Amino acid sequence: VQPMESGGGFVQPGGSLRLSCEASRSDSETVSSMIWYRQGSGKERERIGTLKRGGVTELQDPFKGRFSISGDVALNTNFLQMTSLKPEDTAVYYCVAVTTGGGKTYARWGQGTQVTVSA
Repeated sequence: VQPMESGGGFVQPGGSLRLSCEASRSDSETVSSMIWYRQGSGKERERIGTLKRGGVTELQDPFKGRFSISGDVALNTNFLQMTSLKPEDTAVYYCVAVTTGGGKTYARWGQGTQVTVSA
């Protein structure tokens, strides 16, 4: 399973952006949840939120009110909607597919997509 993010780019402060993540399918692994992280330059990685099977979403407190997650884990697809963007939201955004297979659990990382918020 390999996630691939898309939708990053430049946006002005106050703007919105929607990131997409689609994970390739595998005969040996099943995606159980999909997680968004971000990491700004010189900053620690932050967990944004999780999409679980059944459409259940969990958003970390710092992102509630501006960000939302949607999608369908069964389709290996999820979206990160970001609004009221600020310069401090500038970061590389990563999608992680948590998969299970053969009795093991894996975290499959995408390569990330750059989001730059600047005037």
